[in-house]
Amino acid sequence: MKMAALGARQWARALLKARGQGFTNTFIGARAASGPSKDMLPGPYPKTPEEMAAAAKKYNMTLHDYKPYPDDGMGYGDYPMLPEKSQHERDPWYGWDHPDFRRNWGEPMHWDFDMYIRNRVDTSPLAMDWKTMYTTLLGFVGFMLFMFYVGEKFPSYQPVAPKQYPYNNLHLESGGDPEKAPEEVKNYTI
Repeated sequence: MKMAALGARQWARALLKARGQGFTNTFIGARAASGPSKDMLPGPYPKTPEEMAAAAKKYNMTLHDYKPYPDDGMGYGDYPMLPEKSQHERDPWYGWDHPDFRRNWGEPMHWDFDMYIRNRVDTSPLAMDWKTMYTTLLGFVGFMLFMFYVGEKFPSYQPVAPKQYPYNNLHLESGGDPEKAPEEVKNYTI
């Protein structure tokens, strides 16, 4: 109960402080505080070999494998530039810590991680080259267009017989005289 009162008191104090800024800014600030910690955020771009070694250690990489994004003002900082490979290319039979994402604990994530998950972009090698795929598609579409043309020039229809009705071709229903016997209609021959 004491903790709830303490939490309510802190909320009331925060709301009173934020009176000039608005109620929604308080909640936006509270939401932003739930992001990654300072240790997880990229630091400044490493300029010296010592800073490079420290950044490689921070991201659990060897100095040989570590290469930061270029310092072009995009705000990547010391974050490592990982190869642009999708998770499809990673071994599905390996005992990953997180098998859905095919990654291990502490492993750095690609900057565009959400683009390379398994239900998005697949960068694995194709089964055949683009020229083969292109010629196969054009060949199939060309063959189908030729067949449509032949079907238009030489139409083929199913054979159709006259419509058959029960009760002597619906003699009474179509206004025939009930006193007269209609002539018998044979729709078949044996």
